[in-house]
Amino acid sequence: MTTALAPDALLEELLAAGLFLSTGVDGLYGRSAVLEELLERLDGLVSALAAEDGAERLRFPPALPRRTLERSGYLKGFPHLAGTVHAFAGDERDHRELLAALEEGRDWTRCQRPTELALVPAACYPVYPTLAARGPLPAGGGLVDVASWCFRHEPSREPTRLQVFRMRELVRLGTPEEVRAFRAAWLERGRRMVERLALPCTIETAHDPFFGRGGRVMATSQKDQGLKFELLVPILDGAQPTACLSFNYHQDHFGRTFGLRTATGEAAHSACVGFGLERLAIALLRHHGLAPERWPRSVRAVLWS
Repeated sequence: MTTALAPDALLEELLAAGLFLSTGVDGLYGRSAVLEELLERLDGLVSALAAEDGAERLRFPPALPRRTLERSGYLKGFPHLAGTVHAFAGDERDHRELLAALEEGRDWTRCQRPTELALVPAACYPVYPTLAARGPLPAGGGLVDVASWCFRHEPSREPTRLQVFRMRELVRLGTPEEVRAFRAAWLERGRRMVERLALPCTIETAHDPFFGRGGRVMATSQKDQGLKFELLVPILDGAQPTACLSFNYHQDHFGRTFGLRTATGEAAHSACVGFGLERLAIALLRHHGLAPERWPRSVRAVLWS
């Protein structure tokens, strides 16, 4: 049985064990070889479960065109989480000022200007314009296996809420019936995966952390329509269980936004299942101990078979 741990205490345990490596910024940590191997094993488990579906494997860098972020609607709902890439855009005089500011401990970012890049907030975002550029989807729709480092600006000492983290997603595109069937199948498949890891879990309807007064209306609508489910694992004492998997139905939002069409010309619907790899790893460390070599044999067999 696990003992109760508050967010700070769990973070300090992970740091003391050398699993997380401090950078001096909350929510930004290095990973030890032990934690990195665990993350790779979890990623491999997802690959094994998804292999039978025949998904197209795509990988993108952790940055995307700023225009894609603007078109996606992300800034409408999550301006507080978005990150953009800035770079020096000055002349020699500005460079001298920058060096002086560094020397004197002043703000040196005055000559930074936005580039055409933004940081990826969710692994699936580059998928939609990429597939749309190919033309209509084939009959039966499409399925993409995608992964990326992601960024969300929410500094915290809660180790399950990182600013930079890895996300693995399976993205289904097609008719409403096709994508809803995919999500329903993965709701059960995801539960079985987590139960095989001997983690307690529940699946509940949820909503995204939309911003502001209008966001509360969007959150209520999302939850009422059952567009988002989360697989929750208890990790932190005194806190709600942590979402380690999410199951999202976007309806035709991305289809309309990026001109993504089905084989018969309608705006494509999409759904995705997302795996928070660090959160799953922390859940395992929390419930089975900080030394994976001493975990129950049945759990190790799932990941190290």
